[in-house]
Amino acid sequence: MEPDAHTGNTARDLTPTRRGSGPRTRIQTSERRPPQVRSWFRAGFALSVGALLAWHAVDAVLQLTSLLTLLLLAAFIAVSLEPVVAWLVRRGLRRACSVAVVVCALVVALTGLLAVVIPPVSEEATALVDAVPGWLQQLHDHQSTLGRIEDHYHLVERAKEQLGSGGSASGVFGGVLGAGQLLLSTVTATVIVISVALYVMAALPVIKAFCYRFVPRSRRLAVEEITEEILNRTGRYMLGNVVTSAIAGLATFAWCAATDMPYAGALGVFVALMDLVPMVGSTIGGLVVSLVALSVSLPIAVATAGFYIAFRLLEDYLIMPKAMKFVVDVHPIVTVVAVLLGGALLGLVGALVAVPAAVALGLVLDEYVFPRTDNT
Repeated sequence: MEPDAHTGNTARDLTPTRRGSGPRTRIQTSERRPPQVRSWFRAGFALSVGALLAWHAVDAVLQLTSLLTLLLLAAFIAVSLEPVVAWLVRRGLRRACSVAVVVCALVVALTGLLAVVIPPVSEEATALVDAVPGWLQQLHDHQSTLGRIEDHYHLVERAKEQLGSGGSASGVFGGVLGAGQLLLSTVTATVIVISVALYVMAALPVIKAFCYRFVPRSRRLAVEEITEEILNRTGRYMLGNVVTSAIAGLATFAWCAATDMPYAGALGVFVALMDLVPMVGSTIGGLVVSLVALSVSLPIAVATAGFYIAFRLLEDYLIMPKAMKFVVDVHPIVTVVAVLLGGALLGLVGALVAVPAAVALGLVLDEYVFPRTDNT
């Protein structure tokens, strides 16, 4: 036996020995573990439970899609108004007072807009409702334009088929119930969006500070700069969207006034509001105005349709891309593609947040990805 290097004593050999007729021999022992038996039933049960839990998780997320969409819309509205709130804070106002000032300004602006718009719009809407019986009479007059269109396409018959069960009581009741549910869901969604937007506006610095803590301290300053730039460009994007919608409304009013089309004010406001909806809003507005132009004459309706086709091309390929490039510095092709992808994924909200998301992606690529690829 060799002496131990630390204690200087002879290390005892603790290996078990066996007595025999000959010299003592060492027996190498090892722990014997019981053989592992694979249980296919246990593996299948675990796999089934895991798949079931995953399916329930996906189903829960899908059921919460509408709520998550509303929360995303509220956060987007709060972020869009953040540059104005931050400007007031830099002028010495407290955060809560700045949010209150912004909200009051929006309420005052909305009230003033309604006060200016409602009287002429109500008069024109009343005239529009009064004109409906005359249009219905023209549908049965085979010599009028509407009558010839009805004879060719049978619009009244198709409308009756779509109204539900041939006008039965159950169809009417179902339509009324569906309208009530739609109204209730719209009011609920509006309350949720406004409430969450106000909370996010008031607590946005706290929310950002909490999120920044997940970033290492050495990189936190750069992340804060990029985040603030994204928030500023998002606010400018919303401003550009409002400006393009106002241009669409003014163009509609000017066209209706130039062609002596009725309800010019109501149609201008309608088109301006619909133009806020990306991609399809201006198309729906132009279709409605073209249908109203049929009450004047068929050539005016065709000219109106051509006007909106030209205006839609002008808005999509000149006004909107130029405005978005000025406010968010995104290439026009990226703007169009981002809106298309966002609308396909999340509908209206996805189309609204598509351009700011493209801006954020571009900033991240310029800050972190492209410098590494250029230096390799």
